[in-house]
Amino acid sequence: MTIDAARDKLIVALDLPSVADARAMVAHLGDAVSFYKIGMELTYAGGLPLAQELARAGKKVFLDLKLHDIPNTVARATAQVAEMGATFLTVHAYPQTMRAARGALGSSSLKILAVTVMTSYDNSDLAQAGYAYGVQELVARRARQAQEAQVHGLILSPEEAPAMRALLGPDMLLVTPGVRPAGAELGDQKRVMTPARAIAGGANHLVVGRPVTQAPDPRAAAQAIVQEIADQIADQIAK
Repeated sequence: MTIDAARDKLIVALDLPSVADARAMVAHLGDAVSFYKIGMELTYAGGLPLAQELARAGKKVFLDLKLHDIPNTVARATAQVAEMGATFLTVHAYPQTMRAARGALGSSSLKILAVTVMTSYDNSDLAQAGYAYGVQELVARRARQAQEAQVHGLILSPEEAPAMRALLGPDMLLVTPGVRPAGAELGDQKRVMTPARAIAGGANHLVVGRPVTQAPDPRAAAQAIVQEIADQIADQIAK
């Protein structure tokens, strides 16, 4: 596993208040990061042109828009995103929504990731929302539905990754937020894991925001995570 390949597994979340802040962060990180997530906060601050700008500059872009609406609306929105050059797009893991997004891709290389259960939720949160399932059961149910809908991957916490890798096999992309280096603050995340453990558990990509963007030296923080990923994969290969 080369450093370049390990770097591709880290997705830095540009959860920042303005496009100017995001551009400054990207410039500071330089070649230490090759993959960025643009979510709701930055999107609503005018971040979609930045997504296209990053893609044109050779960066990979994950648009974390969590689409969920009637199928026609989801399909038309997905088709618009497919024109932007993004690598990943999230939708909520409801069967109608996943099928609509998957069917709208045409010849695009855009990959659809289905959000299973938000990493800020636990069993009590799901119960309060009226779900009859706990986290593990709901993730597994939605994972099977995602596979049936032929979406490309799942968003899930690293805690669920090993079981879902065993359930779904090697081809489904598993993308895990809720990743925190040892000693980092948890913030609003409830189901978390270190980068090394997340990779060992079967994750393909790790989404990391504040531990990089709010670090005293974001570039050094990103490089440390990439090195941890590379070391973990080297250990797995050696075994």
